[in-house]
Amino acid sequence: MRMETGLSVVHMFGKPTSEFDRDAVLAAVTAAESDECQVITAAILGHKADFAFMALAPDWRTLRTLQSALQRAGVDVVDSYVSITEVSEYTKGMPEHMLQARLHPQIPPEGLEAFCFYPMTKKREAHANWFATPFEERNAMMMEHGKSGRAFAGRVAQLVTGSTGLDDFEWGVTLFAASPDVLKDVVYTLRFDKGSALYGEFGAFYVGYIDSIDNIV
Repeated sequence: MRMETGLSVVHMFGKPTSEFDRDAVLAAVTAAESDECQVITAAILGHKADFAFMALAPDWRTLRTLQSALQRAGVDVVDSYVSITEVSEYTKGMPEHMLQARLHPQIPPEGLEAFCFYPMTKKREAHANWFATPFEERNAMMMEHGKSGRAFAGRVAQLVTGSTGLDDFEWGVTLFAASPDVLKDVVYTLRFDKGSALYGEFGAFYVGYIDSIDNIV
């Protein structure tokens, strides 16, 4: 179950059960990392979860093994999201090194420790059907979206992963920012772009901060 290009990604949001085993959680992460897997961990604020595991690997089996090991270690996976790294149709013409950075991202960026994840999709309503809109119009809206995001260069890094046919939404968006208020500012700013204001639908938001698994558990 290896990817032909890019990486498989799973975001797992969890809470400790009464059988939570700190050492077993650490061992699960270490084992995954020894099997071509990068595991990014975050402490999550709010009632929805206590911690997040964002894992990227070329093989679904590696991600499934990590999930099973965490569950055996007493982690209740209360929510999750499955996606893959991708090069979208709107990035054609970019330099090869920029395309490879989307398929094999180097994350988390140094100094950007505020964490946010949310899934999103595009509407298919009579007055706003993204997939019935001509490519030229969609491309122009994506260019506007990108221009708005570049205003936050150095303070926010974004990874958009594809999930059409893999999960309930069509994309997963992971943000790394310099501080929580920057997370709010960038999401608020992008909401005014036509591509979001008219066509965007969003799922649950998970926010917190990046930390080592040793500290989190």
